[in-house]
Amino acid sequence: MNATPRVLHPRLFLGTSAWSNRDWEGIVYPPGTPSRDYLSHYASRFRAVETDSTWYHTPSRNTTRRWAALLPEGFRMAAKVPRVITHEKLLVDCERELEEFLAAMEPLRDRIGPLLFQFPYFGRASGIDSSVFMKRFAGLSASLTKPFRFAVEVRNKGWIDAALLDLLARREVALTLIDHPWMPPIERTMESIDPVITDFVYIRWLGDRHGIEKVTRTWDRLVVDRQRETRAWAGAIRNLLERDVTVYGFFNNHYAGHAPGSIALFESIWDAISEE
Repeated sequence: MNATPRVLHPRLFLGTSAWSNRDWEGIVYPPGTPSRDYLSHYASRFRAVETDSTWYHTPSRNTTRRWAALLPEGFRMAAKVPRVITHEKLLVDCERELEEFLAAMEPLRDRIGPLLFQFPYFGRASGIDSSVFMKRFAGLSASLTKPFRFAVEVRNKGWIDAALLDLLARREVALTLIDHPWMPPIERTMESIDPVITDFVYIRWLGDRHGIEKVTRTWDRLVVDRQRETRAWAGAIRNLLERDVTVYGFFNNHYAGHAPGSIALFESIWDAISEE
């Protein structure tokens, strides 16, 4: 079942959010494949992956060495910053945890993609508004060392303004563009802001988790028609690539029911646009 990943554009890295999904056996992985072999099969099909497990805890260096050994040249592994930083300590007194995480990522070397700070929606009860958030992130961002690259995802749409973009740009951190019920569609986002604030753009197709889980919890086929939205995203990505940036994009199963199927849909729409 091994294949060669499609290269739609040299600077476009598409993948899924996580790779350890038994529902994909017989589709991405041969039936009966041991979970320890999922990653090597995955990397023969796609150019990138977003690692979800790092959000729960920092992996050991032995784990990231093993990942690196399984990944081919040219592959990129993005990874979520641990939740202790983004959800538990909320960017306060977490320099040690960040240092430990970055040290754990070092064995990936040239296979490492951006590292994602994924933040929750901050309601009034949290006591965190945009000014508090930016002050905390500005303080922590002094610890964001190269050669690592970073992206920030916020789910408070009112926070995405000139002040936040300026802060991220000064730190060379990308703003993450997301497909999510709480956020505006990509067409409106592209009209209201310029997301190119560093040399890459990070995209996450998250979808409506609660809505789709009312329909299915088996992630082996597409169950939501996302052709219109995917076409809009494909057009936006073409425009971004024309600006000489690298684009990383990761599909979640919740986007349409089957992340690998969403990549296939994106590829078919990309081809159709190319022929227009």
